[in-house]
Amino acid sequence: MKLTEFLLAELDREVERSRRALEEVPEGKYDWKPHEKSMIFGYLANMVATIPMWISMQISQDELDVAPAGGGKMEQKKMETSEEFIAALDKAAAGARSAFEKTTDEHLKTNWRLLARGQVVAEAPRFEMIQDTIGHWAHHRGQMTVYLRLMGAKVPAIYGPSADDNQFR
Repeated sequence: MKLTEFLLAELDREVERSRRALEEVPEGKYDWKPHEKSMIFGYLANMVATIPMWISMQISQDELDVAPAGGGKMEQKKMETSEEFIAALDKAAAGARSAFEKTTDEHLKTNWRLLARGQVVAEAPRFEMIQDTIGHWAHHRGQMTVYLRLMGAKVPAIYGPSADDNQFR
């Protein structure tokens, strides 16, 4: 199996898992957080919806500075509804799929760099960085499901049944 095929199949599985979590987003909870040190729910849900954009960047750019000295250029759009988050997920996933369609396994084996304030904090072949991004996505989706439970919303089945959804998916 080609790397592009493997990673695209993994992307598609994670998109559907994320969709199930984002379908449960309650309105009016953007600024909610379980603890003063926790990130706000809206920011977390936004990450779950848009992380596939990172994959697009890992394919199309050679590096990304997540904390540039002059400040970041990317603004996070404030979304309030499940529908908005799902639309963002669909858009980000479509971009990642398109990037996979335009790339090769040889390109995915070339190095990609993550920087912070111009300093390299991680460097590895693109396919490894993409795999780490998918793991990072699952991590934040897991956080999000804990937030959902604490807010009294339903927790969907992701890798197996939950107390609210007894399906194996």
